[in-house]
Amino acid sequence: MMEKMIFGRFLPGNSPVHKLDPRSKLIFVFAFIIIVFLANNTVTYALLLAFTLLIVLISNIRLYFLINGLKPVIFLMAFTFLIHIFMTKEGALVFEWKFITIYEEGIRQGIFISIRFLVLVFMTSILTLTTSPISITDGIEVLLNPLKAVKVPVHELALMMSISLRFIPTLMDETDKIMKAQMARGSDLSSGPIKDRLKAVVPLLVPLFVSAFKRAEDLATAMEVRGYRGGEGRTRYRKLKWDMSDTFSLVLLVAMAVLLFFYRS
Repeated sequence: MMEKMIFGRFLPGNSPVHKLDPRSKLIFVFAFIIIVFLANNTVTYALLLAFTLLIVLISNIRLYFLINGLKPVIFLMAFTFLIHIFMTKEGALVFEWKFITIYEEGIRQGIFISIRFLVLVFMTSILTLTTSPISITDGIEVLLNPLKAVKVPVHELALMMSISLRFIPTLMDETDKIMKAQMARGSDLSSGPIKDRLKAVVPLLVPLFVSAFKRAEDLATAMEVRGYRGGEGRTRYRKLKWDMSDTFSLVLLVAMAVLLFFYRS
């Protein structure tokens, strides 16, 4: 499952989404996170899902690959769905058994929240899959540039966010290797009582933390050797260029927001 992890990974490509300026993609995703909350009925959620699938199609990223990458968060989606089913007591009664009661509104809200969660994960995943960590750093830094007026270390913040994104798949791969090494030595991480499984995790965490600190130290040393001293006085090798396609992507998002607002209850 670890090798299918999509968070933080970058897949080089030549799709229209890959070619967009990182600033437009960042604005698009942050604005999309806001307009998602405009959906509140069947029509608006259907529009939201169709719009997300359209972006997936344009990005040339296989839907099967994205769904596989959702496996680590399926438990969270299922938990959210069940919470709404059993906690929402509105609408017509659908099922009743002893103390368990399920209402129509609970099922409806559970499906809607699951769709909302799904489209958010898809859209943020497309951002990282179609944009290199370096481009994300440049885009965040440029967008946050006005905060320099109030002494906010914009460059350092952008760099930390980019490194964090890049380290997610690296640490997941490292976890996978350590788990396989522990299992080869006879450690059982997937069966037995919860207490025994928690004890088996300790030998996994220790080498993982050691590896993470070692990687962080190597990265800090490499940056220092190359003369990195923060963002002050640095020049740019990569120039960001805003094209008509970037403007069109934001216009498309605005049109989607208008449709959601028009059709919402």
